[in-house]
Amino acid sequence: MKLSPPRCAVLILLLPAGAASLVAADWPMLGGRPDRNMVATAASLPRDWAVAGPAGPARHVRWAAPLGDVTYGAPVVAAGRVLIGTNRAETSGAEKAGVLRCFATDDGRLLWEAVHPKLADDAEDDSTIGLCSTPCVAGDEVFYVSNRGELVCRDVRDGRQIWSLDFRARLGVEVNQASASSPLVVGDLVFALTGNAAHPRTGKVRQPQAPSFVAVDRKTGRVVWQDASPGSRILTGQWGSPSHGVVDGVAQVVFPGGDGWLYAFAPADGRPLWKFNCKAHEKPSPDGEPETTFSLVAAPVFAGHRLLVAVGEPEAGSGPGALRCIDARGRGDLTATGELWRLGGEDFSDSISTVAVHEGLVYAADAPGYIHCIELETGRRRWVHDAKANIWGSPLVADGRVWVQTADGEVLQFALGPELRLLAKVPALPDAGHGTPVTAGGVLYLTGQRHLYAVGG
Repeated sequence: MKLSPPRCAVLILLLPAGAASLVAADWPMLGGRPDRNMVATAASLPRDWAVAGPAGPARHVRWAAPLGDVTYGAPVVAAGRVLIGTNRAETSGAEKAGVLRCFATDDGRLLWEAVHPKLADDAEDDSTIGLCSTPCVAGDEVFYVSNRGELVCRDVRDGRQIWSLDFRARLGVEVNQASASSPLVVGDLVFALTGNAAHPRTGKVRQPQAPSFVAVDRKTGRVVWQDASPGSRILTGQWGSPSHGVVDGVAQVVFPGGDGWLYAFAPADGRPLWKFNCKAHEKPSPDGEPETTFSLVAAPVFAGHRLLVAVGEPEAGSGPGALRCIDARGRGDLTATGELWRLGGEDFSDSISTVAVHEGLVYAADAPGYIHCIELETGRRRWVHDAKANIWGSPLVADGRVWVQTADGEVLQFALGPELRLLAKVPALPDAGHGTPVTAGGVLYLTGQRHLYAVGG
């Protein structure tokens, strides 16, 4: 059965950006590395598991840690810790809040948590959700965007706050429903989207001069450079996350804008490199519209000189989307010349999932629940599978398989390669979630709405 999720729920299922390097045993950001490619170096992951319940005892589940009522971010794993954003459970009787929780990898015990009370304006900080930014761990520090629109740096060991940059108070940003960007750390800079948006009641961007993209000094929280490129053209909100790559020896950081464009900058000083309109149709739609109305939520992924991104608005299965492959070697406006291929129309619906690229094949999922395998070089689709449930998370390539979690909580496992082979389908978690499987240290981490599960190892 396909789900019809509430808008505020879907919009914050975002995929995080990264740190400067990846230790094989860690997964410090969803995507693992700054290029955001969802491929892990893992082996001997469990093929099946079960959570303890009326049907029987637990099998291959190391531990289950309690979260809040709703969880839309993804876990990260570094320095013997698992960190994930959630909310404060209604049953606690305490004031609603966004919460970042830090657990020990060995037994799931809670080491510390950071609590951020909800904003008074529900239009900027929806009361039904919590902290949606997936954190990024770099060294001894963890960076995330709170539900209050703050870029926060804490000591990953004890949760002590080192600094905080309030996008709303300091930069004049106005947020739509949720702050959700996942920071990216490269060298001494932290990159993030501020979440500047159109007002949910009027649809107008009231602060077009406020920055949408920032680069911040990692040690002090000082803004090094900022850019307000989408300005008044923001469609609704900005819930995406940046990625980083080096193409032909030139470093670039790419931001998915709230106007449906990708923007690439020189990381050190914010010098514009190129941009691309991801909303443009290959040909006019049947109603004559030259563009879709979709924004960008999925994180862009670097694969050599190629950049791949799915187009989709936070309404699962709301219409035709596209998976676009762009040549990141160009400069200026690449809309007319920079696209290498696209999968769209009836072949690919709207999507908020980040892709995985492995050995010349692209594994992608769209919101209605179709998993695709596409040739990286040509854009030819090799196979497609209907999961019969929405997919809001992202495929993960690990241990010789493609892992995909559906909104029903099932985890599908496919063989790598150009032929469709569904190897396993593990039944739903007790509290079905919309997560992205994560692996580190031989353990598979799965996210439900109310619990985080460590499987195997």
